[in-house]
Amino acid sequence: MTTDLWMLVWTTLLCLLMPMVYVSGELRAPGGVEWGLGNRDTPFELPPWAARAKRAHMNLLENLLPFAALVLVAQVSGKANAMTALGATIFFWARLAYALVYTAGIKVLRTVIFFAGTVGLLLIVIQLF
Repeated sequence: MTTDLWMLVWTTLLCLLMPMVYVSGELRAPGGVEWGLGNRDTPFELPPWAARAKRAHMNLLENLLPFAALVLVAQVSGKANAMTALGATIFFWARLAYALVYTAGIKVLRTVIFFAGTVGLLLIVIQLF
């Protein structure tokens, strides 16, 4: 399997595991277990770090589909190469760092890391044209 596809697998696993971070915050918050087991008719306020982790997860969900599409198109079209592998690797590590930094609440670095992931996507896009 190519590096691009491995990075897609690792990014998908990251996406699947991220809810464990903020769900642990929900479970530890007063009333969190009851809320989680209930109908969730009323809003539940997460601890700030858990809310940031949830937003980081949602952001990854928004970016996973374009990343997967680009990686798969590069594979199918025969255009996967060292540059697409680099782009996919940058994207994965940037998304992991983004999740950690966002959850920790580090503002400016979070934005820089987000754009690093975008650079990874652009490296793949460039190879497709």
